[in-house]
Amino acid sequence: MGSPTESSPSSPSPLPTPVTAAGRDGLDVLLTHPDRAVIGLDFDGTLAPIVADPEQARAHPGAVPALAALAPLVRSVAVITGRPPDIAVHNGGFAGVPGLEHLVVLGHYGAERWDAVTGTVTAPPPHPGVAAARAELPGFLETVGASRGIWIEEKGRAVAVHTRRADDPQAAFDALREPLGRLAARHGLIVEPGRLVLELRPPGMDKGVALTEYVRSVGAACVLYAGDDLGDLPAFAAVEKLRSDGVPGLLVCSGNAETTEVADRADLVVDGPAGLVSFLATLAQTINR
Repeated sequence: MGSPTESSPSSPSPLPTPVTAAGRDGLDVLLTHPDRAVIGLDFDGTLAPIVADPEQARAHPGAVPALAALAPLVRSVAVITGRPPDIAVHNGGFAGVPGLEHLVVLGHYGAERWDAVTGTVTAPPPHPGVAAARAELPGFLETVGASRGIWIEEKGRAVAVHTRRADDPQAAFDALREPLGRLAARHGLIVEPGRLVLELRPPGMDKGVALTEYVRSVGAACVLYAGDDLGDLPAFAAVEKLRSDGVPGLLVCSGNAETTEVADRADLVVDGPAGLVSFLATLAQTINR
């Protein structure tokens, strides 16, 4: 017979404790008033493990069950990604899942939106500079002597140059960052660095803007955001700004060895997508008990 301090098989594991006071406050409010909370989540590297070919990226097997358990308990769950939203929906397996009837995917850093309610994507016209830069990129990469293994990913409203398959991925990334910045500027674009990827996209599109606008649109009084990459730092900054405006928040890093800047800013670091899925599942169990 177990002692009174032992957990029963149905009891949730304890939630990890954020390392900052602001993070602890954010988690406390989320647990006390989950119906007023927005859960914002990056996709690649956060809900899905990073793979060599982004087209093969799929959500962690536990991600959909964890989200389906958590989503009905909170104000809203929004996946915020640089991918086109329909690709994230497909690769995540989010469509038609009981419990995710009100999921929102904000793709292209918020420029496009997919709603589970309608199953449709809404979007403004694309920036013309993306098509121009895309057409110029292959010849441009040859001109600057890009190393073997560099490849271009078509992202609709953006175009990305990956160095993960290069002989020296980090050296190739560093060598391309400045020339790609010049190319982007000529076409009215910016370069967003990520985990061995440089993305050319229109200015004014970032996860911080998308998250802030969404939190305000649904009237949330608390926000959790989880990410893993440099492109998630604007969302981290948005949560910090919301906290300064009186909206409690929790910053979670899906930990990895490539982008320690995100971990340094986080209130809580979990062990990659598997750790995040475990955290979300435990969060749902804790709210629901």
